[in-house]
Amino acid sequence: MRERILVIDDDSSIAGVLRRGLGYEGYVVDVAANGRGGIEIARERPPDLVILDIMMPGMDGLEVCRRLRAVDAKLPILMLTAKDAVADQVLGLETGADEYVTKPFVFEVLLARIRALLRRREPVARELLRYRDLSLDTTARLVKRGDAKIDLTKTEYELLLLLMRNPEAVLTREMIVEKVWGYDFGGNDNILDVYIRYLRSKLDEKGGKRLIQTVRGVGYVLRDSE
Repeated sequence: MRERILVIDDDSSIAGVLRRGLGYEGYVVDVAANGRGGIEIARERPPDLVILDIMMPGMDGLEVCRRLRAVDAKLPILMLTAKDAVADQVLGLETGADEYVTKPFVFEVLLARIRALLRRREPVARELLRYRDLSLDTTARLVKRGDAKIDLTKTEYELLLLLMRNPEAVLTREMIVEKVWGYDFGGNDNILDVYIRYLRSKLDEKGGKRLIQTVRGVGYVLRDSE
């Protein structure tokens, strides 16, 4: 069966471009001009992926994202918006979006991100990762520091997963952004520093040594503090 994509955007010209372009690529495309209409379509014809604008009259995209995420925690949601500040990107991702793309956009780049998000839905083998007193179970998406459970957002989880798959290896900023946000990430890479701070705060809150170290001018590494 062809994968179904739901576009929720009050800009009819952009919605039309996405309907035609994604249709040519073989996707079934539903379009809604507002948040409530999008939620109704998602209820009637569950999508495999949602492309969601933020600035819409009535119910904005952030609220739509919250409601969609409450129903399906694994539904890929890509925010497509003109709001390009780092704070807006962080808010969108914290609200539950998997990807954040700013307008104007290049269709081929957007398509690559859509394909990457859809690939993530494919089942993967279970991993039980450990580093010192930190553990991560990929099947349960469970993170612990010692016996204490740590609740992470989707982006924080993906960032920690990358570090735990590469313990004591220095990962460059470019490598981390590519793996967590996508090769063609077009945003401000300062968002990486924001998420490192969030992640450190949650890990350090449970006690023990700081495990995420900064390698100045290069990137970050998961290892004991010296």
